[in-house]
Amino acid sequence: MLLVFASAKLMAELFERVGQPGIVGEILAGVLIGPHVLGWLAPTELLTTLSELGVMFLLFRVGLEVKASELMKVGGTALLVALAGVIVPFFAGWGLCAMWGEPRIESLFTGAAMVATSVGITAQVLASRGFLDLRASRIIMAAAVVDDVLGLIVLAIVSSMAKGKVNYLDIALTAGLALGFTFFVARFGTRTVRRVMPTVQASLRVGESEFALAMTLLFALSVLAVFAGVAAIIGAFLAGMALSETSEGHVTELTNGVAELLAPFFLVGIGLHFDLTAFSNRATLGLAALLLVLAVLSKFLGCGLGAIGMGRADAIRVGVGMVPRGEVGMVVAQLGLSLNVIGHNTYGIIVFMSVVTTLIAPPLLKLAYGNAHYEHQDYVRLG
Repeated sequence: MLLVFASAKLMAELFERVGQPGIVGEILAGVLIGPHVLGWLAPTELLTTLSELGVMFLLFRVGLEVKASELMKVGGTALLVALAGVIVPFFAGWGLCAMWGEPRIESLFTGAAMVATSVGITAQVLASRGFLDLRASRIIMAAAVVDDVLGLIVLAIVSSMAKGKVNYLDIALTAGLALGFTFFVARFGTRTVRRVMPTVQASLRVGESEFALAMTLLFALSVLAVFAGVAAIIGAFLAGMALSETSEGHVTELTNGVAELLAPFFLVGIGLHFDLTAFSNRATLGLAALLLVLAVLSKFLGCGLGAIGMGRADAIRVGVGMVPRGEVGMVVAQLGLSLNVIGHNTYGIIVFMSVVTTLIAPPLLKLAYGNAHYEHQDYVRLG
């Protein structure tokens, strides 16, 4: 824990001093201390658990700053962005690997990994710069939630094909449950919390009762999200959003403290998985480079075109914000490896793509949101 936290904060400080986002430094800290550079640490079950907690609190903190009513206003555009952000990357990854001569199932799994979006990275950058209430940011957050559900459906279909049989009824039930859970909490969560929370809190004698209730809701919705078939972080984000209009500043302050402690484990954990040993031959290196370029372009163009109706500046911001694959892409790669349908080279390529798209996203977001300070001031002034 000392190595992870101290190295992350040291690298973050160095990057902030040279004008780059600190989270890039935290991910690179993981690469540096990981098994393929200095060899001080390797991914373990403990670090994985802390990483998962880190990204949950990160998304919960973001949810506290996002109002459900504001998110619903961009729902139509967010749906278009999510659909384009699934279809274009999937066929791009699948098509490239098929043309390269890779086996059919490996190509499909690569396409499924390209669909992923790691909203934790984008959310961290936008939150740190105070841009979460801008229109493009709301579209990114809403689209990422829908993207997670659509990505789950794609992964379920590809996994079923790898096992030799596609059970469409199971896939339809899972998709319906995931979509129903997400819509219900997003639509009615704030209203329910506003009615129930004050009554429950008034009857409690425990210290920091509001924070205790907030944490209970965070973990409860995260568990329900997993049972519904989506990632726990979606439940965490929805819990924060449900509390956004009722929680006091003290809850946000305490949440920020926990998030600051745990978020480095998530960011360093991404870097720990970075492995260049898979690129020992030129063909693998060439495929990895092409896949990386396609991974960036397919999300940028697909999601950007989905938001083009909002104007060029917002379309660019949305396209960039959906680029990082992060831990979600690595989960897909791990699943393919466990099913014995992808080889170690393909696994290494997918992890490489996931880590590098995550590393380049913060600087790209900084460029895309370059003049957003003035827009943010206008937004606040106009109220």
